[in-house]
Parts: sequence; structure tokens; C-alpha cells
Amino acid sequence: MMAAAGFLKLTGARLPIVQAPMANFAGRELAIATIGSGGVGSLACAVLDATAMVAEVTAIRAAVAGPLNLNFFCHTLGAQPDETAWRSALVPFYAEEGVDPPTGSPPLRRPFDLAMAEALDWARPEIVSFHFGLPDQDLLARVRATGALIFGNATTLAEARHLAGHGCDAVIVQGVEAGGHAGHFLDDYRSVPLDELLPQVVSAIDVRVIAAGGIADAASVSAAMAHGAAAVQAGTAYLLTPETWTSAVHRRRLGTGSADDLVATNLFTGGIARGLRNRLIDALGPINPAAPPFPYASAALAPLRAKAEREGRGDFSPLWAGGGVARARAEPAADVTTRLGNAALNFRSES
Repeated sequence: MMAAAGFLKLTGARLPIVQAPMANFAGRELAIATIGSGGVGSLACAVLDATAMVAEVTAIRAAVAGPLNLNFFCHTLGAQPDETAWRSALVPFYAEEGVDPPTGSPPLRRPFDLAMAEALDWARPEIVSFHFGLPDQDLLARVRATGALIFGNATTLAEARHLAGHGCDAVIVQGVEAGGHAGHFLDDYRSVPLDELLPQVVSAIDVRVIAAGGIADAASVSAAMAHGAAAVQAGTAYLLTPETWTSAVHRRRLGTGSADDLVATNLFTGGIARGLRNRLIDALGPINPAAPPFPYASAALAPLRAKAEREGRGDFSPLWAGGGVARARAEPAADVTTRLGNAALNFRSES
């Protein structure tokens, strides 16, 4: 009871639920619907520049009042890697699909930087969250000076302790069931189930803990709250809502997918992420050493993905999904927020 009440007081939300940011799959529409329904709405800023972020925040603020979370990545963006092995692995697919390998340098997901920190001085979100660790201390201090709460993402107990020790106001505990990119940053990727990791973290740190991974119905919400979570974060549960940008191909697979279809793969971006199997995964294996590091792997796949999707195929698309895939519903985002958020509140009132 106290944990959820503390989260609501901390964030100003009416329901203890955070909408996962889901870069390239959601934008202002989902954030607006979530905030309007009482949850914490999130905007993925890793795929935006500072000007675009300001425009999105302006539109959200004009539409709804409530807690907004701006999410950023903190990965290390190294020099352009040698993609010879990766392009060679894709040659048979280029030939079969009748497309040419891409040329030039496409936009990349960029880590949080000074330009974004300066834009936050204007945006003044209630929450700033980070994936793949935290920015350096000077940038983090700038974020804190805006008055925003700071949330971090942990996939291990050591990462949770690190985030709490560096002043995070809440830690998102990401179990292996979570769809999309695993936010590991201190440890190598580990397949730790939420029901194992969550109680360890709750017992070890003194900040509020948000449970993520497989949160898609009342039972999964209640299980997380029973382990001491102050709130839940849901992503896959929103992918079938009309407010997301989920492609028609992806929606069809989500509608028929099950947990048995899920794999962790590095093929689509170079980072480890969980999604539904498709032709590329079956052909090259879920983890392939030829794939360049995050976020460089996606560029070589772009023409293959575009051709297949035009023909109604997801053969080369990242079909991100988490352990709740079979429980995702085609319903408005407001209904998802209310259904899962009320499950958390009902658990609170019964505990």
C-alpha cells in the first residue's frame, strides 16, 4: 500500500503505471492517452533531436496535463564499425529480394548529450529516465537542476544498486520477460526473470522500484505488487492500441504470437532485444557475431525491411514483444492504462 501511494505522491500520477517509451513505435499520441488516463506517459527521445523533442513536448503539454517522462539512451556511440562481415551475411537476401545494399550514413540513435540537456531546461518534464545506464555526472547534475525526477533501468541487482547510489529517484527493474532492448550497462546481458530479480532489488535499495517485463494483465500486475513494486511499466500491452505506430505486419504477428515465439536477438540493431522470431532470425540465428554493435546493425537491413513490409511480410523487421504478448489486446490506450493501473490500485487496497 505504502509503496504505490508513495509513487503516486512522487509523480503526481493517479495510477501506478508507467507507459514504456518504445522508440520508433510510439510518440505523442500514446503519451497523451496515458497521461489523460491517469498514468505516466513517456516519450522516446533517443530517436529525436533537441528541436523535435521540444515540438513533441509542446504538443503533449497543449493536449493534456500530467506527469510526462522523457526517455534517453546512454549507450556509447563508437566509430563507424567495419560492416564487411555483416553485409556479406546479408548478400543472399539482397539478391533474393532484388534490392541494393544501402549507401550513405543513416541517422542513428544517439546518446544523451549537452544539446538535449539544454533542451530540458525548457521542456521541464516531471521525469527523465535513462536506458543503458546514466549520463556523466555533469549532465546528470544539469537534469537534476531542472527539478525532474530521475529514473534508471536495471537488469541486475548490481545495476539497481548503482542507480540508487547515483541518486535515482526510482529504479525500473527490467526482467527478461520485457520486450525490446535490454537496458544492461554494468553486466553482460543476463536472462533474469522478473519474479527473481524484483524482490532482490526491493530488499536491497531504498528508492521506489517499478516492475517491467511481462506486465499485461491483472495477474502480472498483482504479482509485481506482491513482490514490493511501487508501480508497473507496460510496453507490449500497448502495442496493439491505435495510438501506437505498430505496423500492420507487426500487429498481425502480435495477434497470433506466444511466449514460445520470443527470442533475444542482436540482428536488428546490434543490441540485445527481445521479439518474435522471423525469417532473418531463423536463417542467421538469434545472436550472430557478424552483426555490428548497437545501433549500427539496422542500417544494412533497411532496404530489406522496406521491401518486405511493402509486400506484407515481417521477414526483416524487428517484431519487438515481451512475455505478455499473448495477453495484449487490440483496445484503446486509455483502456490499457485504466485496466492495469486499477489492478495495481486494487492490490494496494486489499493488502
